[in-house]
Amino acid sequence: MRASAFLYPWDVVGDPGAAARVADLGVRQVTLAAAYHSTRALTPRHPSHRIVTAGHAAVLYPPDADRWAGRELRPYTQSWVDSEDAYAEAAEALAGAGLDVHSWVVLAHSSRLGAEHPETSVVNAYGDRYPWAPCIAQPAVRAYLVDLAAEAAVRDGARGTELESCGWYGFAHLHAHDKVGGVQLGDAAQYLMSLCFCPDCRAGYDGQGLDAAELSRAVRDALEPVWAGSGAPEAGWGGVEKLLGADQAAATLRYRTEVARGLQESVVAAVRAAAAPGFQVLLHADPASYRSGANVGVDPEHILSVADGVVLPCTGGDAVREAVLGPFAGRGGVLAANLTVVRGMGGDPATLERDAAHAASLGANQLRLYHAGLASGPDLEAVAAALSRLGR
Repeated sequence: MRASAFLYPWDVVGDPGAAARVADLGVRQVTLAAAYHSTRALTPRHPSHRIVTAGHAAVLYPPDADRWAGRELRPYTQSWVDSEDAYAEAAEALAGAGLDVHSWVVLAHSSRLGAEHPETSVVNAYGDRYPWAPCIAQPAVRAYLVDLAAEAAVRDGARGTELESCGWYGFAHLHAHDKVGGVQLGDAAQYLMSLCFCPDCRAGYDGQGLDAAELSRAVRDALEPVWAGSGAPEAGWGGVEKLLGADQAAATLRYRTEVARGLQESVVAAVRAAAAPGFQVLLHADPASYRSGANVGVDPEHILSVADGVVLPCTGGDAVREAVLGPFAGRGGVLAANLTVVRGMGGDPATLERDAAHAASLGANQLRLYHAGLASGPDLEAVAAALSRLGR
């Protein structure tokens, strides 16, 4: 089973030993960030720094000035890696160590875009904007994301790409110094808090036979018991139907699914049009179609008819892997099991061998390891040992 490790360009740029260390893990591929959201990241082995603060979502290469000339929505450039083209510099070093390089592109997730262009953001039923979540129903946002994907994915030397948050983003997000844990929200309440009520989405609900104003009131009414803390958080799609009513819930999901599918089809088509034949396109995904976030909710049959495969969140117990891999089993395409290997981020590299074998038994045919740049030395030693036993 082919294994790839996630990396940021700043893990490699300025560190002559980085590429060889990654190759020595036993992986054959690196998934290298080309467009990424804001973050504060440790670099525990870098010879020049220990912390990189990426202050806003940005591309890690020089964007094409002609492509973006005169456009209001355009990618932001980075200033925290001392390189004119951090992606290209890192990719060249990794390829020189014998590793295949695939780009890693984060799309519908940008706090700076929402701060500078608030009209592009998701608006919840209370009128609150989510600056980190651009509304993919808006034509200008879709056009921006499609062109960003084509440019960021198809970098020199990249043999494929992995597209993160290629769909709806919503409430769930580790925003700067989050203070949202006072009320426990189940995934049903998360769905309601992620429904958008911007003008484009209000029109979209109308097209599904819903009155947007009535739907907004229904969402707020359904969430009142949640804010009061009465009862256990509702889970699953059945929980959404219980909170909102089956008919309203189904209509909202139809609308959101149509919008997300349209974006995904356009993005993949644009990437393929810009790339050479054989360029692999994967989406970070979740088979629960109502979910939003980095791993967007999809219908397995549809997404595998659009992309070459998916990267699925498989960190956790057996039940987690069964839930996400099961709906994709036997459908073909690349099924990459994404396993966190950083102990401090909820992963356990000591169980990597077993977890990978379990994922394979459920149909996974590739591995993704999150994240080679963030992991400690002992974590990486455990990863290398596990991969050597797996023969990868």
